[in-house]
Amino acid sequence: MLKYIIKRLLWMIPVILGVLIIVFILSEITPGDPVDNIVGTDATEEAREAAREAYGFNDPATVRFFRYVKGIVLHGDLGTSYTNRQPVFNELKLRFPVTIKLTLLSVIVALIIALPLGVISAVKQYSWIDNVTMFAALFFVSIPQFWMALMMLLIFSVNLHILPASGIDNPLCWIMPIAMIGLNNVGNLARVTRSSMLEIIRQDYIRTAKAKGQKNSVVIVKHGLRNALIPVIANVGNTIGVSLGGAVVAESIFSIPGVGQYMLAAINDRNWPSVQGGIVMLALAFSIVMLLVDLIYTFVDPRLKSEFNAKNKIRSKKPREEAA
Repeated sequence: MLKYIIKRLLWMIPVILGVLIIVFILSEITPGDPVDNIVGTDATEEAREAAREAYGFNDPATVRFFRYVKGIVLHGDLGTSYTNRQPVFNELKLRFPVTIKLTLLSVIVALIIALPLGVISAVKQYSWIDNVTMFAALFFVSIPQFWMALMMLLIFSVNLHILPASGIDNPLCWIMPIAMIGLNNVGNLARVTRSSMLEIIRQDYIRTAKAKGQKNSVVIVKHGLRNALIPVIANVGNTIGVSLGGAVVAESIFSIPGVGQYMLAAINDRNWPSVQGGIVMLALAFSIVMLLVDLIYTFVDPRLKSEFNAKNKIRSKKPREEAA
């Protein structure tokens, strides 16, 4: 297991490096001069040239890229913001917990809704309950997030005046952003749960458990749901990645001071160090989440744990046989 974790951590290096290369290339080919954001468009040519020299814009793109990567690896330096001259890492450090909290809460809400819907749809397959449940799930998947957020603002803030329109000052401020992201993910999780449960409830051990006289609810929850969670857990990792992207929309519309709002403002200002730093942090968070999801497999499915143990025993026997 330890070797597997180390292997996955090493694979994160080329992933983050690839993300850095893509973002750096996009920042290079995007129209606009970052010097305009540093000294202003009315600055003299001497001031502009001094800024270019100070920030290293006169160096070749490859030199600037490797200098940026070196700063991240050796010093954890994500660069300096062009707009307020503050270290990008310090700004992201304050905003990142907000984005992570919004993302995780939305995924938890999606799971709380999607798991029962998927199980009920599988148990009541082809009934009106199944049709209504899947229709509702697909309906929320099909709605664009920005439109759902605007409708929530119009209904609950403007017309009913029961929820705040922006900020994170009190718990009520979190309801609409979490609901927007969570409901958008319900459909996918519910469909995965339904298809997985349909396969499980047709297995022989499920029929055996029912034949022994156990209650149907006990058979479904205790024997069926645990085995059906494997594909769901795999989908949860992707859902967290999608929710990180949805947080950008939610933070922008609901004025939440997270990484998404910070990156959107940085894109509008062509503040490339802030954009690159935000993307690196999100990519790193998503890579760690996928690693944790893979590790959770072993606790949910005993077969995977046995596979890991068997591989370790085979590897430990080979040196002994060679020595003999």
